[in-house]
Amino acid sequence: MSRRAGAGLAPARIASPALALWRLGARLAVPALGWHLRRRARRGKEIAARLAERRGEGAARPAGRLLWLHAASVGETLSVVPLLEALARAAPELHLLVTTGTVTAAGVLRQRLPDALEGRLLHRFVPLDVPGWVARFLDGWRPDCGVLVESELWPNLIAAARARGLPLALVNARFSPRSARHWRLAPGLARQLLGAFRLVTAQTEGDAARLRGCGAPEVRCLGNLKDAAPPLPAEPAALAALRAAIGERPVLLAASTQPGEEALVAAAQARLLAAHPGLLTILVPRHPERGAAIAAELAAARPGAAIARRAAGALPGPETAFYLADTLGELGLFYRLAGVCLVGGSLVPHGGQNPREPARLGCPILLGPHTWNFTEVVARLLAAGGAERVAPDPAALAAAAGAVLSDPARGRAMAQAAAAALAPEAGLPARLAELLTGLLPAAGAVAGRPAPDLAEPMAAPGRGLR
Repeated sequence: MSRRAGAGLAPARIASPALALWRLGARLAVPALGWHLRRRARRGKEIAARLAERRGEGAARPAGRLLWLHAASVGETLSVVPLLEALARAAPELHLLVTTGTVTAAGVLRQRLPDALEGRLLHRFVPLDVPGWVARFLDGWRPDCGVLVESELWPNLIAAARARGLPLALVNARFSPRSARHWRLAPGLARQLLGAFRLVTAQTEGDAARLRGCGAPEVRCLGNLKDAAPPLPAEPAALAALRAAIGERPVLLAASTQPGEEALVAAAQARLLAAHPGLLTILVPRHPERGAAIAAELAAARPGAAIARRAAGALPGPETAFYLADTLGELGLFYRLAGVCLVGGSLVPHGGQNPREPARLGCPILLGPHTWNFTEVVARLLAAGGAERVAPDPAALAAAAGAVLSDPARGRAMAQAAAAALAPEAGLPARLAELLTGLLPAAGAVAGRPAPDLAEPMAAPGRGLR
């Protein structure tokens, strides 16, 4: 196994019984994983032409220093954009490899890629956690530093990186009480994996305490990168077209909804029509591929109600009751248009989506009871009066939304309170960039990485972000 020289971290062999079982299980699962990837590609959840990347293939390492950063999904990807910009400023010659676990995250990264990173950032899909696949990935790319975001603790990947002496960082770590309970079932593995990181930064003091309790040797609580993220963008022409189509109609937005929530919103909308006869309800599903199914569900629940789908190119007309925004990367448009929004994933036991996004755009926020994905930020918003809880039933949702729609001053006060509660951590990306570049070899230094010795040839490189 190749080792990276001069990294400042002694290679360590992780021999946990739990890791051995995980490694064996991953190897045995390879045939099933191949079928699983092909099935996901047929469903649009993978890109068929890039499935080789999931096996660690497709390396095209640029010359010079390379920092690898992994952001699993959309939320993590959006949160690291300011960090990527800060890294580019801190080390002008540095190349960046960003891996994601989902196609939607890759699309968001492409949309939000700053001009300053043109030609310096490559994207790949992260390999699945199979020993041979992660070895091929690491030996092909030979990064000088690896950065995992939030809670991406893949045992084989971390063990392989540590065995190569690769400096690792876990940034913006989120470690819920439930995650801590699960990891305590394998305390040896938890200590060995968390001990592989030379830098750990946590979102909250609670996250930091739980990480230390599971074996992270040193954890810094620097704040949450998501508090430093810029507002979601909105294409000006698209925003102007929607504003013209909607006019003065009141707008209820249900953002990033999960299955089961659309029916609750539709029932609440029926209750609101008496007081708000022109109400337009905009539904933005977390997974746009559900658009056709949601449209059919709405038509069955509300016969005769006019439904328009953005994926079909429609704008809301005067008679449109439900506007289904089943497209990717346009949520910034709808937060700018809504009089009140429900943050999805919170009426059903999913854990909630990110309430920072409407807060930054001045949209009054309603939250269901299930918000454990964002416990700390939700607590801040509720304490400041920047958000309100609603029970997961149509009557409660209609009452809360109607109170805000009927009283614009109340909505403005909520928006102002939310913005004050989430004052951006403007300096956090720069502080993190300084810490991460400290893990890299000096500019111009030869890192001493051997050439890859792979058991099989690599596929042709996939396309980076351009």
